[in-house]
Amino acid sequence: MKLISRFAFVASLLIVAATSFAQNTPTLHYTKKEVMVPMRDGVKLFTRIYTPDSVTTPLPILLMRSPYSDWNIGTFYPEKDPYVKNMAKDGYIFVYQNIRGKQKSEGEFIMEGAFDKRNKTIIDEASDTYDLIEWMLKNLNSNGKVGQLGISYPGELTLISSVKPHPALVAVSPQGTVGDFFMGDDFFHNGAFRLAFGFEYSFGEEAAKGDTSFPFSKYDLYDWYLDLGSLSNVNKKYFHNEIPTWNDFIKHPNYDTYWSSKAPVRYSDTPLVPTLHVGGYWDQENMNGPQELYAKMEHYDHKNYNYLVLGPWCHGQWSDSCAYNLGDYCMERNTADDFRAIQKRWFDYWLKGIGDGKFEEATCFQTGSNQWKSYTTWPDQAAKTTKLYLNGNNKLSFQKPDKDGTDSYISDPEKPVVYRNRPIEVTYSDSSEWETWLVEDQRFVDHRPDVLTYKSDTLTEDVTITGTIMADIFASITGSDADWVVKLIDQSPDFYRKKPGISQIEIMVAADIFRGRFRNSFSIPSPITPGKVEEYKFSLHQVNHVFKKGHRIMVQIQSSWFPIFDRNPQKYVPNIFLATDKDFIKSTQTIYRNKRYSSCIELPIVPDGGKTSMK
Repeated sequence: MKLISRFAFVASLLIVAATSFAQNTPTLHYTKKEVMVPMRDGVKLFTRIYTPDSVTTPLPILLMRSPYSDWNIGTFYPEKDPYVKNMAKDGYIFVYQNIRGKQKSEGEFIMEGAFDKRNKTIIDEASDTYDLIEWMLKNLNSNGKVGQLGISYPGELTLISSVKPHPALVAVSPQGTVGDFFMGDDFFHNGAFRLAFGFEYSFGEEAAKGDTSFPFSKYDLYDWYLDLGSLSNVNKKYFHNEIPTWNDFIKHPNYDTYWSSKAPVRYSDTPLVPTLHVGGYWDQENMNGPQELYAKMEHYDHKNYNYLVLGPWCHGQWSDSCAYNLGDYCMERNTADDFRAIQKRWFDYWLKGIGDGKFEEATCFQTGSNQWKSYTTWPDQAAKTTKLYLNGNNKLSFQKPDKDGTDSYISDPEKPVVYRNRPIEVTYSDSSEWETWLVEDQRFVDHRPDVLTYKSDTLTEDVTITGTIMADIFASITGSDADWVVKLIDQSPDFYRKKPGISQIEIMVAADIFRGRFRNSFSIPSPITPGKVEEYKFSLHQVNHVFKKGHRIMVQIQSSWFPIFDRNPQKYVPNIFLATDKDFIKSTQTIYRNKRYSSCIELPIVPDGGKTSMK
């Protein structure tokens, strides 16, 4: 959830917006003021205020609240911040506040605390935002309208504010926001623990009041995490029960009220404030949240307040000065500029009354074709679910297999499949490739004996998929627990003459992991019977992609993705966080592909590719 990276460094500066006072107004200059704003219980929170010089007209306020340090927030004034300078020149009041217990703010920090929208009297992030808005209306020269936005943790704080909103909060944009910590964002995906992220992030936020980094003894963290052994060694060797969130991981290894009370997708329903959700298809932290939050709130949207933007981005990349590439993937345009135009139009209308207020329901970049598309409903209702089956000879086909067949591999916890090219650096280090791993060329693993690779024939026409990708895998194991990683991949032509350097490159379009113990219930796990064929069906999330003519569709299946996810012992234990090193065993995994057990990927195929929104 943290935004300290080469793409997101600027994003976590003061993430607030401005609007259009006059088209050709010269860039305004801003003055910064720092104050301690009292909350209703007397706790004072550190707040920065940026106001444009020589402007006496009352202005709307744009707000961001965050736990993160002041070294990477507020360093640039709004007129110099690439994320907001196209709006800052027109005049807004920008306000940033550190939440309780972080940086210079007083009080106690509780990371990702439970939230009860029904309790109107409790002190929480919504009440603190309410109190801040009250203070701003009394002390700043505003027009009485406030907007709030933020990426990642600040995005979640934005969403919380909109659930119990102050009357002056008239528009919000939660961006890169968590949907559910256990199901598909930040700490767990379908019950599988995000080891490197969970370990480093919890230590970084809770080991001290300011942000800090764990003092690793090795540069390549693949080796470090492998040497760590079982998760039970974390407290024994390093944390010593002093990191609250890590202790909560141990106490809550399954989906219970601890997790549901924290999940924004659980407490979000009817949008009370116009809401623009923003997410990235390759968001390495919170890919699923914006998609799920939009879908949940759309079901209750009776006032046409709920909107969505999805782009070809990693976490917060839309806030960078230029988003033209992500790793090896070229977008062929500066999609960050495209987004800033959308964001400006959003806040221009709600906070200053500029424009007609006719927004696209969903504006979603289409990878492969590299075009923006607009939709009246999302996902596109024209999409038809079509099954792409695993077949013999490592083939993919839209035809169901007519012969019995299986493919097997040995999954060894002592030799887990690395999730990206080594070395694995500290997640939030300057040298880290963390931001781009979801578009990394998968050829680095496609010949491992514990990775099954299937591919289609060369496509004779474009195949457009728009919506949710589902993996439906039938498998048996010799152990009693297993993880299943399924990756949908776009392989470029064997010899791409236009750009020879990307010939046969394998870019993941969608991918995720599922922990087998949760196949029947995420709340009540159960061991897998060795040798029994079981079905594992799970979402790879939403995409908008064109597999171009001349390319191939690929699928990879494996049982580890290390160290972004922890190693499954493959011997069932009630709580993996308490497993010992002796619990880890090898297991033979067998994938079935026949008439009865037809493993496949379900693709939402759109015949015409959808409607173009921007050229």
